[in-house]
Amino acid sequence: MSSFTFQGKDIFYEVTGQGKPIILLNGIMMSTKSWTPFLDSFSSNNTLIRVDFLDQGQSTRLMGDYDHSIQVEVTHALINHLNLESVSIIGISYGGEVALEYAIKYPKLVDRLVLFNTAAYTTPWLRDIGRSWIKAGNHLDGEAYYYTTIPIIYSPYFYEKNKTWFDNRKKILIPLFSNKPFIEQMERLTNSSESYNVLSELDKVEAHTLIVSSEEDYLTPLRDQELLFKKIKNSYWVKIPHAGHASMYERPLIFASLCLGFINVKETTFNI
Repeated sequence: MSSFTFQGKDIFYEVTGQGKPIILLNGIMMSTKSWTPFLDSFSSNNTLIRVDFLDQGQSTRLMGDYDHSIQVEVTHALINHLNLESVSIIGISYGGEVALEYAIKYPKLVDRLVLFNTAAYTTPWLRDIGRSWIKAGNHLDGEAYYYTTIPIIYSPYFYEKNKTWFDNRKKILIPLFSNKPFIEQMERLTNSSESYNVLSELDKVEAHTLIVSSEEDYLTPLRDQELLFKKIKNSYWVKIPHAGHASMYERPLIFASLCLGFINVKETTFNI
């Protein structure tokens, strides 16, 4: 367990393995613990860095409103704290948005960028889904919050085929979703995305960028990643069939293979 202080707040992070550094940036409902199934694969040949954003996991809870910019600066402070000259960044959903903002603001520090299930701005569709989460959370009814937030982030096929897994998740998540401090964190995190829009700045990304879509992503559908692909130079677009928004859980082997292959391949051009 490691932590450092950012603007008087504690930021929790973990570092495992040795080699080319990779930072994993969490989705909105995730923490460093969410990446546990991937630890062995991601740290066998790389230095893997996991971090809890403010209002996530073991990092400090905030009071009041904020936007993504504070999470971008948390990421930058972590990179400085670890004395890294450059780093590859993997982000999924909320973490992908922060990763993209980081690559725009600090382009020279990003080696490779991997964006899973990410958009360039908060669409009206995504905004209103977020508002439905907040409304459900206001009731402090863990079961209602579960059914509002969880089914939509998975593909129907995965949801149906993994009933036992979801039943076990319910036992963990419903009590958590009934916890007022957690729901307040989720409300602040959700609200922090309301103003997110980097559409006019995508040309500032310099890193070779892998953009990954899930064909059954109902939060950030294919058109969102297609837009990124059209606007980011040196970008590559991959679509995962029969997967939803939580692609790393539905297709973990594909997730790990795409991330590690793209980051660790030495060349970006080949004489063929």
